Amino acid sequence: MVLLFMIFANIATPWITNDATVFGLLMAILALVFYTSSLSNPFFKRLYAILPPLLLCYFIPGLLNSAGVIDGKNSPLYGVSSNYLLPACLVMFTLSLNLPELWKLRKQAGVMFAATVVSVMLGGAFAVYIVGRFAPEIVGGEGPNEVWRGLATLAGSWIGGGANQAALYRIFEPSPELFSATIAVDVFVAYGYMALLLFGAGKADRMNRFFRADNRAVEELTGRMEAYSKANTRVPQVKDLMIMLGLAFGTTGVAHLTGTAIAEWVKTNAPGLDKFSLTSDFFWIILITTILGILLSTTKARQLEGAGASKLGTVLLYVLIASIGMQMDILAILDNPGLFLVGIIWMLFHVSLLALVGWLIRAPFFFFAVSSMSNIGGVASASATAAAFHPSLVSMGVILSVCAYAVGTYAGYLCGILMQLASP
Repeated sequence: MVLLFMIFANIATPWITNDATVFGLLMAILALVFYTSSLSNPFFKRLYAILPPLLLCYFIPGLLNSAGVIDGKNSPLYGVSSNYLLPACLVMFTLSLNLPELWKLRKQAGVMFAATVVSVMLGGAFAVYIVGRFAPEIVGGEGPNEVWRGLATLAGSWIGGGANQAALYRIFEPSPELFSATIAVDVFVAYGYMALLLFGAGKADRMNRFFRADNRAVEELTGRMEAYSKANTRVPQVKDLMIMLGLAFGTTGVAHLTGTAIAEWVKTNAPGLDKFSLTSDFFWIILITTILGILLSTTKARQLEGAGASKLGTVLLYVLIASIGMQMDILAILDNPGLFLVGIIWMLFHVSLLALVGWLIRAPFFFFAVSSMSNIGGVASASATAAAFHPSLVSMGVILSVCAYAVGTYAGYLCGILMQLASP
């Protein structure tokens, strides 16, 4: 198998160059991954326990690109996906932001969520600084291979999710090889941490004693979430889907129009801001899109979540993930294994600071786990973690994950700048 892979990788002309065929192949891969991950077959259950579906949606297209089956670098599919699908999916995710419910939880869940964002932001710079003191080659590099650029995309993933990671990939533009290595760190460190949280969920009473917490707030929240879900969930109609697509892509169009104009103004009047990526039109597009999505969440448009707005956003996101994956070189993961050390130090910093805050405010372990995983793992992981405590609490995982999507690009951007300053 390895020999065949090396032979295919040396083929000068890709097997498939028709973009319509490549797109069809990517969609077939996504369908296959999601279908097999839902099966009760013991083989697939063991496979996806080791290799999460998200990882395969990145790496199968990357494998095809590395083997010379497709040519990801010269295909326009990634440009189309990132320019149109990414802003649209951010609108769908932020649309369901439940600000009143969040305000009720500000004293514990809100503090824990804020501590999660801050700990990930500072943890990235801390890890880069520490590793840079004794192994500067691990966090060094030049141009697109500057390691902080790849780690900035990891910050987007750990303070939001795949959409934020994709946005920062466009803003900081790390090399595909560096991004491939960063994806590996993301998956293995984040899912290893998630396994520990799920184990802790089974011992929630013991963990609450450590945090000196009163669990009544979680019990009251459970009742409210059950009532909200029953009142708002409905079968989507064609009208709902068309309205969602109209809002998503209409907002994207507005963001492109204004974001491009702002970027051009900055380039002309303040070119020195280029080092902070403020001359990037894509930075402004994502900023404007997210703000408009948050504003929409304060209107009746938020009711579209009951018809599946975040599910539609997830579909768009996974198409984007596959298009990013088709640019990756799988073998580049072996170029800098020291990045795993950076990821572990980063995660330990996050957990330590969050545990300290949780202990000081006596927050139930549920808020620790879900606040953390809503950032580190995104909607799917936060929902699974919340469900480990009680099925009706899945909505809480979704709400906090939406908050993470709302701030992930900005916080990840600041984290990237801090890591740039901390780099040797």
